[in-house]
Amino acid sequence: MTSRIALAALLADPAIARAFAALDGDGEETRIVGGAVRNALIGKPTNDIDMATTATPDIVMRRAKDAGLRCVPTGFEHGTVTVVVAGRPFEVTSLREDVETDGRRAKVRFGRDFDADARRRDFTINSMSLTSDGVLHDLLGGEADLAARRVRFIGDADSRIAEDYLRVLRFFRFSAAYGEGPLDREGLAAAIRGRAGLERLSAERVRAEILKLLAARRGPEVAQEAAEAGLLEIAIAGVAHASRLMRLAAIETARATPADAVLRLAAFAVLVREDADRLRDRLRLSNAEHRRLHAAASALEALHQSAAPPEGTQLAEFVFLHGVDATGDALAIAHVESRAAPDDANWLKSREDAEALRELKLPVSGDDLKQRGVTEGRAIGATLKTLQMKWIRAGFPRDPAEIARLIEEAIAMRKI
Repeated sequence: MTSRIALAALLADPAIARAFAALDGDGEETRIVGGAVRNALIGKPTNDIDMATTATPDIVMRRAKDAGLRCVPTGFEHGTVTVVVAGRPFEVTSLREDVETDGRRAKVRFGRDFDADARRRDFTINSMSLTSDGVLHDLLGGEADLAARRVRFIGDADSRIAEDYLRVLRFFRFSAAYGEGPLDREGLAAAIRGRAGLERLSAERVRAEILKLLAARRGPEVAQEAAEAGLLEIAIAGVAHASRLMRLAAIETARATPADAVLRLAAFAVLVREDADRLRDRLRLSNAEHRRLHAAASALEALHQSAAPPEGTQLAEFVFLHGVDATGDALAIAHVESRAAPDDANWLKSREDAEALRELKLPVSGDDLKQRGVTEGRAIGATLKTLQMKWIRAGFPRDPAEIARLIEEAIAMRKI
């Protein structure tokens, strides 16, 4: 699919056409901007559609409502309104000009100049815009840079970074997702000069960029460059073992599994449980992310940097103690630390075997124990744990007589 055909396909989307019909014309101009245009040009699916318009937010809301569209003033004071078409949200932002910047957020006023809007963006590949009749506006050479897999700041890189220090991380993230070959030298130098500004950013913004960087196509490779430049240690407020990312990526390739940003974060930034707690506080991780890192660290500590993975009954006991997911994460990181080949059969098989244990359940319930006189809740739970360990060590028997024998042994142990 050529780039122009891809742009035409984007405009043929009924929801986009309806948004244009409501917002474009009658003295106002609206364009698709940023990532949607960039991704369409390279044939990459686009979930988020951003639009820029000469209309002010109140005009956008009035026009949307007149067209029967739901409108949400998500960032009204900053000029952003979300227009919902057939259940799909479109972020529509009035053209703006920076009045004042402090490295975190910009104070703006509304404008009508699309060229000025393009110049105030971060990278050339994000500066393009598309009109409703299919005209691509590319003032700054974004299409050529996109074709060359080159990520460049617009104008003076230091100035762009000083406007918002998050652009330090965005430079690495976009280079990992869209770039090829060496990083842009001017951009890298400016990012290094501006790295101290990362400490001024909110934890939530840093977290989002770090996870996107780690999940990107060249994430491990570019993250290693960011670490060598001293940026990642500032971003995560701790030691970044970036070389481990490259080994984990090779293991992911050997297993034919997709990139897992949280596992990659664990690989380069978590050695012990305290690291998981630090990352929770520094990056404002979600509860689920923190629990996963903490559980993986606990399991990893139990592996004691094993030169070989647990197998058989030992692996089953490990899964019983730590759970399938934490075991899988810990085995992945232990594989990295072992320096065994990425396609080492023993390490890969251990993860497959651990996953197979997900469906393996003790064929005994609390009701079975109640029928044998164990009625108190805590006693039932403790007996089941004892029984499960015995069942695992016995090789997961299914014979009713053998299971009955194990039940009696577990109950007897509770009475001692």
